[in-house]
Amino acid sequence: MTGAARTALTAPPTPLEITRRRFFVWPKWFDVSIRPPTPANPRPRRAPPRFTKSPVNRLDSHDKVEAASRLLARLLEARAAWFLREGRDAAAAVELRRGEWELRVAGGSLVFSYWGESGLRRWRVAAWRAEGEGLYLEAVGRAGARRALLSLVPRAPVASARAAVADARRAECERLAALFCEAACARLEHASLSPGARRGEPGRWARVLLRMKAVGSEHVALAAPVVPAGAEAVESFLTSALLWFERLGEGGRGARTLRLVAPRALAAAVSERLPLLREGLRERVSLYELAEGERRPSLLDVPTLEELLDAPAPRLARAAGRAPSELTAGVVALAPDEIDFVRARYGETLRFHGLPFARVRRVAGREQLWFGVGNHRDLFEEGKEADFFNLLDALREHRRAAAPERRHALYRAAPEAWLEALLRRDVTRLDPGLRLAPIHAQFRAAPGAAARPVDLLALRRDGRLVVVELKVSEDAALALQGADYWRRVEAQRRAGHINGAGLFGDAELSDEPPLLYLVAPMLRFHRSFHALARCLSPRIETYRLDLNEDWRAGPRVVRRVALTNNWR
Repeated sequence: MTGAARTALTAPPTPLEITRRRFFVWPKWFDVSIRPPTPANPRPRRAPPRFTKSPVNRLDSHDKVEAASRLLARLLEARAAWFLREGRDAAAAVELRRGEWELRVAGGSLVFSYWGESGLRRWRVAAWRAEGEGLYLEAVGRAGARRALLSLVPRAPVASARAAVADARRAECERLAALFCEAACARLEHASLSPGARRGEPGRWARVLLRMKAVGSEHVALAAPVVPAGAEAVESFLTSALLWFERLGEGGRGARTLRLVAPRALAAAVSERLPLLREGLRERVSLYELAEGERRPSLLDVPTLEELLDAPAPRLARAAGRAPSELTAGVVALAPDEIDFVRARYGETLRFHGLPFARVRRVAGREQLWFGVGNHRDLFEEGKEADFFNLLDALREHRRAAAPERRHALYRAAPEAWLEALLRRDVTRLDPGLRLAPIHAQFRAAPGAAARPVDLLALRRDGRLVVVELKVSEDAALALQGADYWRRVEAQRRAGHINGAGLFGDAELSDEPPLLYLVAPMLRFHRSFHALARCLSPRIETYRLDLNEDWRAGPRVVRRVALTNNWR
């Protein structure tokens, strides 16, 4: 940090400089507690109503106190953990594990103590009852000045919760299998669930293998969700189904066709991905919609790739050619090699190696600055310069290739955005034939749509568009995600919207479809990547680009493979 830079931000403000500044103080940015803020003038709590259900055990004698002490201690010890709630405030619930509470008799009363959010809590139990698996204590504190109804509910073990989820998913899988057998007049050969996120855990998709009673007794594979699933799960669903279908063909129980059964929103998203598959595979896959409460799925018409690409595409917003605001330019100048900015709907977002840490917005005709990493935001007010430099120094120390602590939150946060920021500065690291500028990061091919944006949209010197999809961790859906982005960009190119929006200035675009670059560190491609990439249409010219594992020190391509030519 140069002395001139510090002087520039600490000098008396002018109309063009920051007038209101406020930052988070380290390490508040990474406070992930779920405790609600304490109100300035909390309302006095009313005494909760007494028990109205029987049996209620009132502790109005020494013998009852002693008996309740022994019985409650035995009940509490029987569980490894309890959730305790004071009164009706659900947010005040705390978890009590075995040994974190105390129950004793003192002065002729039963005293229940534990550690809560505000420290040690001590109550005199006036009455108690058991209902189901829960315990309810009518408690008095502070010599009768404070009353509360303590609700203790046993915490189900993680293994029990997982078992309940697994049982529910298996039951839904069996229900769907019976429904498919009835609808298709077929015999059930096999029904199972896809693998889950953890070893031994059932997944979200049913896999049903049927033997048709007619048509030469051929096998038919069906895949369907066993949990509520919308359009956001389309890549996961289609990836799982295609990999399973391929494995069936390798074994002795090969299925000739694959039927995908999905609710309306998921089915609509699948219908936009199926045309991207190679022709031989596409002809063997059919799509069905199963409405809630229906017993027979209905066959859907899936468009061809040409119909999908020629469908009307929404217009793109014209590229903004204006320079960054003076406030944004001043912050970028403090660390020009690390800080960049992207335009947002209402202003500009500043990023340090891809990590958003500041936002500039115009409010009431004046530019204002908000700082914070994560979900917290705070207005940058005058007098907070030291906090600003603490934040900037922390980013410089921990968000760099040679950071001393690789486990630090700033180092580990948003790795894909970090890689994107490095390539955005010099995209020729991927391909020397690419133009350095303009390049569009997080490009939305469908404005206002819920679809995720394209990581990078670039232009080659020969006028060919390039869609770049980045990953820094294993993702089996990489190929399908990239193909969907390619489809959206190609639809915009055919409609003339990319030229019309002036995304690449006066550059002349080629009348050829875009190229698709799938980019990841060499050891971070999923083991199923090639199996899924082989499923794509050869019309999608696809390349796999392997990066060095230490890409934070500077990404470089160590291997480049043309996938389309290998599998035509």
